[in-house]
Amino acid sequence: MKHFLLTTFLIIPMLLSAQMMGGPDRKPGEGEGPYDRLIIRGVTLIDGTGGPPRGPVDIVVEKNKIVDVANVGAPHVPIDESRRPKLGTGNTKEIDATGKYLMPGIVDLHVHTGGVPKAPEAEYVYKLWMANGITTVRGVPFGDLEWSLKERERSAKNEIVAPRMVSFHRIGNGKEWKDRKILTPEDARAWVQYAKKKGVDGLKLGAHEPSIMKAVLEEANSLGMGSTAHLAQSGVAQMNAIDAARLGLTSMTHFYGLFESMYENHDVQPFPIDINYGDEQHRFGQVARQWNLVKPGGEKWNALLDEFLKLDFYINPTMTIYSAGRDVMRARNADWHEKYTLPSQMDFFEPSRKNHGAYWFDWTTEDEVAWKKYYQVWMQFLNEYKNMGGKVTVGSDSGFIYQLYGFGTILELEMLQEAGFHPLEVVRAATMHGAEEIFKPLGKPIEFGVVRPGLLADMIIVDENPLQNFKVLYGTGAIRLNDETGKPERVGGIEYTIKDGIIYDAKQLLKDVETMVDKQKKERAGK
Repeated sequence: MKHFLLTTFLIIPMLLSAQMMGGPDRKPGEGEGPYDRLIIRGVTLIDGTGGPPRGPVDIVVEKNKIVDVANVGAPHVPIDESRRPKLGTGNTKEIDATGKYLMPGIVDLHVHTGGVPKAPEAEYVYKLWMANGITTVRGVPFGDLEWSLKERERSAKNEIVAPRMVSFHRIGNGKEWKDRKILTPEDARAWVQYAKKKGVDGLKLGAHEPSIMKAVLEEANSLGMGSTAHLAQSGVAQMNAIDAARLGLTSMTHFYGLFESMYENHDVQPFPIDINYGDEQHRFGQVARQWNLVKPGGEKWNALLDEFLKLDFYINPTMTIYSAGRDVMRARNADWHEKYTLPSQMDFFEPSRKNHGAYWFDWTTEDEVAWKKYYQVWMQFLNEYKNMGGKVTVGSDSGFIYQLYGFGTILELEMLQEAGFHPLEVVRAATMHGAEEIFKPLGKPIEFGVVRPGLLADMIIVDENPLQNFKVLYGTGAIRLNDETGKPERVGGIEYTIKDGIIYDAKQLLKDVETMVDKQKKERAGK
C-alpha cells in the first residue's frame, strides 16, 4: 500500500495516511459549458486589483477566456440596452446577475487533499473547495508525487470537478527516489532536476541544513520552479525566514522562522528546559510564547520588513490553521461541522497523540491568551508589510486543527481583515497576489486572478456584497435578522463558481458533500 506523509518535515508524530481515491470523472450535468459565448448580465464587479466595485457591467466569456467587460449603465437607473453585448448564435448562455456581485475565483496557496483516515475521497475535498469559491489551489503537496501530477492534469482538462491545481513537493518525493536519501548538495540538485522533468511546479521546503537549502534553491530558480517553506522550529535555528529569503526562497508559509529573524535578546527561542518537540502541545503551545521576544517598530523589525520588500518576498501566513489555538471551543463547534464535516474527519480533529494537529491534551486559558497576543504581533507585521507594498497571499492548510476544507480559506479572508487589511486588499491578496506568486518564477504575466479581458474565466458570483461581510462567501452563508418575519435567516453563500468558463452550481456542490457526510453517518450507524 502506498503511503504519504501528511505532516511537515521532521514533525512528530509521523502520521502516515494511505493515498486517497482520486476524483471521479465529471458526470453529465456537473458544470455547464464552456460556451462559445457566455454573458453575465448586470453584475457589480470586484475585479481583484484593489480597485473599487463598479457596475452594472456585462461580462463576456468565450470558451474559457474573458473577452469583454462592458459598462452598461449607472447604478439605480435602467440599463441602457443599446450598450449591451449581443449574445449571438450557437452554443450560448446568459446569466442574469442583476443585483449580484462577481469577483475572481479565490487562489489558495497552501492545501493538502485529505486522505485516509480523515477524508478518503478527493471528491469530498474538491467540492468543498469549489463550493467556497476556490478556483485555484497549490498543493504542498496534494499527495504522492505521481498521484498529485495525475490529478493536476485531470483538472486542467476539466475531467473532474476540481479547482485548477499547482503541484509543489518536498525534496526526495517520487517513486524513483523512495530508496534514496538527500545527504549532499549534489543529491539535492539531482532531485530538483528529476522533479522538473516529472512536471513538478515547485518546492515545499523545510528548514534544511544551509548547504542543502542553497543548492535546492539555486537549482529550482534556474529551472523556473517556485518555492515556499515551512521553516519548522526543529531546524529554524540554522535556517530562519531571512536566511532562506537571501538564498532565493520565493515565499514562506505559516509564521515559522519569521519571529526568529528579529529576536531582540535571543538567537534561539528560550524554550522551557523540559520541552519535547515530539509532544505537539509543547510544540504548538510554546510557539505562541514568542510574542514578546520581538519589538514591533524596532530596528530589527523594520530591517526585516525592508529586506523582505527588497527581495520581493511573498508571505503566505495561513493564519486560519492556527486560529483554534486562541479559541478551541469556537473552532470545534463551527456552523459547518454538522452538515459538511465527515465523521472520520471529526475523529481526526479530536484530541490525540497520534494525529497531527490534534494537540488539545490539556489546552488552557493561558495557552489561548498566549495565542491571542501572538496573533496581535503577527498581524501587525503582516499589515505593515502590506502597507509598504509587500505581497501577502492566502492559504489555509485545512484538514487539521478543526479547520475544514474551503471554509478555512474564507476564515483566512476574515483574519486578514482583522489584521488591518481593507476588504479590497483582502480580495487582492486572495486573487491577484496569489496568481502573481504562482507566475513569478515562470517569468510570465498572470493568466487568472483578475477579471479582465484576456484572462481565464475563473470567477465567483454571490448575491451579497462580500466587501460588506466576508461571511457571505462561506458555504453556510451569514445569519441576518429578517425584520419582516422577525426571525433570523441565512443569506449569501456563493451561487456560482466558474472555472475555465464552466459554470458550477455552488449550492449543489454543497448538497453533494452533505450526501457524502450522510452516507458515512448511516454506514457508521449500521455498524
